[in-house]
Amino acid sequence: MPKKLTDIYFASLAELIGRFPQGACIRDLIAAIDEPLPQRTLQDHLARLVKQHRVTISGKGVARRYHLPEPQTTSILRESHAELQIDSIPLSAAAKFIRESVSRPLSQRKPVGYNRAFLDDYIPNETYYLPAETRALLDGMGRIYQDNQPAGTYAREIHNRLLIDLSWNSSRLEGNTYSLLETERLLEAGTIADGKDTREAQMILNHKAAIELLLDDTVDMGFNRYTICNLHALLSDHLLADQGACGRLRTKPVGVTATLFHPLGVPQMIEECFDVLLAKADAIVDPFEQAFFVMVQLPYLQPFMDVNKRVSRLAANIPLIRMNLCPLSFVHVPDWHYTGGVLGVYELNAVAYLRDVFTWAYQRSSDRYSAVRQTLGDPDPFLLRHRTQIKTLVGTVVRSSMSKTEAIDWIHAQTDGMSPRAEQKRLVEIVETELMCLHPGNIARYALKPSEFDTWKSGW
Repeated sequence: MPKKLTDIYFASLAELIGRFPQGACIRDLIAAIDEPLPQRTLQDHLARLVKQHRVTISGKGVARRYHLPEPQTTSILRESHAELQIDSIPLSAAAKFIRESVSRPLSQRKPVGYNRAFLDDYIPNETYYLPAETRALLDGMGRIYQDNQPAGTYAREIHNRLLIDLSWNSSRLEGNTYSLLETERLLEAGTIADGKDTREAQMILNHKAAIELLLDDTVDMGFNRYTICNLHALLSDHLLADQGACGRLRTKPVGVTATLFHPLGVPQMIEECFDVLLAKADAIVDPFEQAFFVMVQLPYLQPFMDVNKRVSRLAANIPLIRMNLCPLSFVHVPDWHYTGGVLGVYELNAVAYLRDVFTWAYQRSSDRYSAVRQTLGDPDPFLLRHRTQIKTLVGTVVRSSMSKTEAIDWIHAQTDGMSPRAEQKRLVEIVETELMCLHPGNIARYALKPSEFDTWKSGW
């Protein structure tokens, strides 16, 4: 038992309970804990988790069992149709079927284990998760240079913007509550947001360190142990109960929340599959297929104790950075769609849902970064619907000469109460992004005068 009870300890205890689909009794938990723990002490810890609504109980006396509450990610997937229309991603029929399957309560879903054939049956440059037309579409969106430039040229050109966007969006997909402006202040000035868990700041700063590794070492970056293990070490730094697990393949079984999927538990098999995964990824020629293959297979294997999805999202950028393609920053990707896509891989070995999310996400990232687009999509209905409100919010922040701290609080106050909640989150993100991108050449969009902009910028 740890000398000091921390959030990490209680999170680990909750995760342990999640390994028992039918609930865990006291005897189950005592047997599963590495270090001896008195039963009464364990009961006190469990009572604390129940009080915090992180664990539920069923039965009485010796029949009492502890359960994880129905995962928020699953309930999010079942929210109203109106909620899903915010940042709605066009889904194929196969993706819709997967979404329906993984949106059912856990009691209606089938426990499954790791399927080695899902990895073994993939033959690089013969098997494709992304159809040829999709790969061609993505290449048209993301290709910036037609001539040969040194690897990483484009990503370094947008270095600061990419650091903020990818750090924020990848953290957001893990439930991090920092806003875009709060993330910018943290990364640029080291300012930790008031009232936030310090682990959230650590998560974002870890992303910055990992992204900088990708940008600074494009020669050695690849699908090899050095790259993937060091990405994990940076992304998991001071976020794991065992600091020694950072950058190391796991040697213990793990449970995955929001699903009945059980990853491999034998260390020798984990290591073997990890090497096979890397070899196959390295052999893939198409950069988009490489990126998506890693987003599918790495979280499915769960080679590390935690932080596997974060590693996969950054690793997906390796081929894009090397080939000077537009990077993938997961801008605007709704968390419920991403979660649903990953659950489809876990439980069904089906990639259609995650593939639709990946394709849509890359178009959004390309919209964000590309100076010239070969094709333009339809105008964003959300932006059209809220254009007046966006203009008013941005203009007021500038004319009032608000600081970043003042702007964050004021924007949230002005959008508080919007329904559905996803609409408020999207509007806040857009306003914060517009403020970060303001310069003398585009202030006329908000009817701002140069003097107003200069005064605001000097205190921003």
